[in-house]
Amino acid sequence: MSPPTGPQVQFPSGAAYAEALQHTQLCFQHPELKGARPELTKLGLPRAISGAFASVFSLASAASGQRYAVKCFTRHVADQERRYQAISARLARLDSAELSQHWNLGFEYLPDAIRVGTGLFPVLKMEWIEAVTLSSWLEDNHADRFAVDRLADRFEGLTRDLSVHEIAHGDLQHGNLLVASDDTFRLVDYDGMYVPELAGLGGTERGHRNYQSPMRGNDDFGSTLDRFSAWVIFLSLKAIAADPALWNRLHEPSGEFLLLAEDDFKNPAGSTGLRTLLAHPDRMVRGLADQVRALAFQPLDLLPPLARAVPNQRPSTTASTSVPAPSSVAAGTGGLPGWMAGHVPARDVPTPAAAAAIAPGSFRTRTPLDVMAALLWPLALVMTVLMFIVGLTAQTAAAGVPLVLAAAMTVFARSRRAERSQSRAVMAVLTHQLGRIEDPQKAAAKLRKDRAKLDAAESDRSAAYPRAQDKVTAEYHAALTEAEKRKARKQRDTDRKIDGLSDELRKALAKALADKQAAHVRDQLSRRLIVQSPPHGIGPTLAARLAAHGIRTAADFTGYRAVQHSPYNTTGAVLVLPGGRVANVHGIGEAKAIALDVWRKAVVASAVAKQPTALGRPERQSIEQGIGRRRAQLTDQRKAVESDAESARLLARKRLDEGQERLARENTLAGDRARQERQEFGRRTVVLQQDSALHGTLSTALETARLQQRGLSYPRYVRFLYVGR
Repeated sequence: MSPPTGPQVQFPSGAAYAEALQHTQLCFQHPELKGARPELTKLGLPRAISGAFASVFSLASAASGQRYAVKCFTRHVADQERRYQAISARLARLDSAELSQHWNLGFEYLPDAIRVGTGLFPVLKMEWIEAVTLSSWLEDNHADRFAVDRLADRFEGLTRDLSVHEIAHGDLQHGNLLVASDDTFRLVDYDGMYVPELAGLGGTERGHRNYQSPMRGNDDFGSTLDRFSAWVIFLSLKAIAADPALWNRLHEPSGEFLLLAEDDFKNPAGSTGLRTLLAHPDRMVRGLADQVRALAFQPLDLLPPLARAVPNQRPSTTASTSVPAPSSVAAGTGGLPGWMAGHVPARDVPTPAAAAAIAPGSFRTRTPLDVMAALLWPLALVMTVLMFIVGLTAQTAAAGVPLVLAAAMTVFARSRRAERSQSRAVMAVLTHQLGRIEDPQKAAAKLRKDRAKLDAAESDRSAAYPRAQDKVTAEYHAALTEAEKRKARKQRDTDRKIDGLSDELRKALAKALADKQAAHVRDQLSRRLIVQSPPHGIGPTLAARLAAHGIRTAADFTGYRAVQHSPYNTTGAVLVLPGGRVANVHGIGEAKAIALDVWRKAVVASAVAKQPTALGRPERQSIEQGIGRRRAQLTDQRKAVESDAESARLLARKRLDEGQERLARENTLAGDRARQERQEFGRRTVVLQQDSALHGTLSTALETARLQQRGLSYPRYVRFLYVGR
């Protein structure tokens, strides 16, 4: 019996699988795997290659001798069988003659294939390939520039194959790229692969963190998944081909990356590795590094495929070979890479460098006004000296008039210089342009805050979604439990009533017989007239008196009661009537009352002796039919209880389906909104990069213009008047 599907399934651990694989004759039923020989560790246990979702074992078939890689899943993956069937069908349609290399491996998804404990679990039976991981291959071959460059071209061919057929691996990284003995790639681990047939389903993983864009989210799943990873790997291979020393300089021994890691993408400004590549003498390395830096914060669906930007001819293997920088700027896009044209609105880019260049830093040719200002100063000095000589020094204020006039004339002449007007115009333009741009630091801080807010909201949503699903499921199970309790309670009550019908029939028959016997006795008593068979001592006169009180037959009284007569201290008697009333009949004393009572009892005894001892058949059938109708009603009620319970179960299921659909719809809408926000973050990042560069250029130009403006100061102008510079 296979385990139920769903997120509640508890899959075995890798150790549990290894223990089961010690007895492949018992744990497998598949003819190729039954009795297969696993590769063992030094301790004699099946050797496992463990990952986040599965453990992979190498087994040699006892039937064919063929070696297989068998993937045993340790975690549940939604729609797992459907995904593998779609992937298998898509890969099977690929024409190997049209592929750059035989990179795809055959596999077969086997549900309920391996028994671990009491459960049956699926496995993936894959073709075994003798190959090494990309990082291991580079460790051994990074010094062979020709081989590395050739491998880079083959990697580009692999990504082109995937792009042409709208396939995305989902986790391109050194561990999933195997290099065979002929230096061609083999692509493994298809768990997160996207094919067009899976459009609409969500992703199952986010890929290795050291190869993924910071913009990749949980809801990203499409043909563009591999684009950032492809650029990162291609950059690493081309950089090593250009400069093998980069491998030892930037790669860490046993590191889970090639040359760049997650922090290099998240914080390009603080990345030593990225700065090293951006400053590399090889132009192609610089261009590819700049491309990766530019792509790090772009939405995945806006990234260009590697094949679009890489020439299709074999590059030269010399280190000096270079290709046009892939991040070349498109004209009229405000500093955007060409591939982003059309995704981000073009900006009106000013030319601060040119503006700063035309800002004059000194005075040039003297004008007649300058000459007049230059002549006025000597004249003012002469006049001031003469005024002292002729004795006008008493008028101190008057002595300074010529100098003030000369200074005012100089200020006026300086203000009329074209250089001053040009400098002010340049400063005004640069200040205006700088004022139009938001402070990059504040904009970056706001962008980080908004992105962190979105990440937190997405994290909360990712955590809340399964909780909401669990709540809906719990409500469903609670409704089922309540329906079952209500059904059991009603059925128990009904069964108790049905079980009591036998006793009820017995009581009904007994009562009917008792009623029939009582009716017989009453009838016999009503037939015995006192006047026809009077008791001893009861003559016609007393019979007439009794009749006058309504006592004519034995049925008209039930006995007597003795009474004491006070005046004479004598004992009398009254007759008790059927309703409990009493009748005091003249002439009926205690003795005659006793005679009447004895007579009545004799009549009763005679009637009882002749009363029926059983019900007639019609009478019994009538009672039994009534009980039968009651039994049928209770049986119908019991059936109705089951029907009501089924209705309650269906209603609970309907509410569960509606709740799950609502949650899925809300989650999808929230994911779409998050994706749009990430795209907006990408656009804002591009704009921020533009504004940051522009802000720095404008600030530099403005500072340059201010420095140049110092050359137009008043002292410099006075010097210019007499020196000419």
